[in-house]
Amino acid sequence: MNKLDQSNSKAATPSNRLPRTVIFLGFVSFFNDFASDIVVPLIPILLATVLAAGPIALGVIEGVADALACFLKLWAGRHSDVMSGRRKGLALTGYTLSNLARPLLGLAGSWMMVLLLRSIDRIGKGLRSAPRDAMVADATSPQIRGYAFGFHRALDNAGAVAGALTAAAVLAWSDLSLSEVILWSAVPGFVAVLLLGAGVKEEKSAHVQTAELQQVLPPLRWSALSMQMQRYLWVLVLFTFARASETFILLFGHQLGIGVVELLLLWAALNFAKAITSTQGGQLADHFGRGALIMIGWSALTVSFLALSQVTGSSGLWLVSIFYGALIGMSEGAERALISDFSALGERGTAFGWYHLICGIAAIPAGLSFGVIWHFWGAAAAFLFASLLALAAIILLGLWAWPRQV
Repeated sequence: MNKLDQSNSKAATPSNRLPRTVIFLGFVSFFNDFASDIVVPLIPILLATVLAAGPIALGVIEGVADALACFLKLWAGRHSDVMSGRRKGLALTGYTLSNLARPLLGLAGSWMMVLLLRSIDRIGKGLRSAPRDAMVADATSPQIRGYAFGFHRALDNAGAVAGALTAAAVLAWSDLSLSEVILWSAVPGFVAVLLLGAGVKEEKSAHVQTAELQQVLPPLRWSALSMQMQRYLWVLVLFTFARASETFILLFGHQLGIGVVELLLLWAALNFAKAITSTQGGQLADHFGRGALIMIGWSALTVSFLALSQVTGSSGLWLVSIFYGALIGMSEGAERALISDFSALGERGTAFGWYHLICGIAAIPAGLSFGVIWHFWGAAAAFLFASLLALAAIILLGLWAWPRQV
């Protein structure tokens, strides 16, 4: 082989190194979740103490806030495809909106105001989620997509650790109130927006390639999705009913009598467990297939929520939460890499839009049903119900919607 052939061969071999875009988007998510998780673990505590609200209010807030943004997620993903893959503007708008609204939760005087501000925050998430995930997929080859999404989720979860630890330290060692701590979340949020605006460069080649496929974009309707993706998304609807907001774990801890600082440390430990397994889980998904890693994560939720229905003290809650975080983290990259596997180059934004839409639609009844069961029959019944739904989703995934083209 001559030198030219060797050069061409090397150029054709996909690199296993993460692209600059993926790395910067990872750090954008780190600082955004740093800001978010100063606030999010304090919401159930704020509701239960300052605002005198309970699990039903938390279920309404978490469910409605996610669902209000769900159709926006599909629109944003589709629009980023229509705009020839120019996705950064939508992502930047979404991050900016969230980081303007989220700190104002510290000034909320009622749970209805919390609902309003949380909804604006999630609308920002609706604008950014699908375009950002499509940017990760655009920048990577199929051979390392699980790795790329796992890395992104790892930094996302690491930001949650930093946010929770910061909130715990400030509450433990300063005289700041819950509301004042929430207001300070604006600082890392600003860093996230700055990093995205100044550090992330969209690939011109991706714009050109996507523009070439503009004329063959399928209609924006459910039937245009492949049958395999439709089946997977239907199963995901069922699993989303089981995957109630993790803030319910904190509310459960509060009911067990655990203090605010310890709950923040618990939240940090849960997300740290996710962070240390997310990248490796994504790499394993590239090697063994997406389905196997998704099955591990979903099984972890089934076992963990079953165990939570029997927990009666702090030590049990810590043990179950860390086990849950470590194994659910392994599946996070695989879930998103699978969506990119199901989509063509020019419709990745649309595919991720459908993914986030399905999760958002299911979030309303999921949060409400979990909160209502908790209110009338107790936390144990709610966690047991979610565990049984997750088991049903696992069975359907294995028998009806197992991914084959990965």
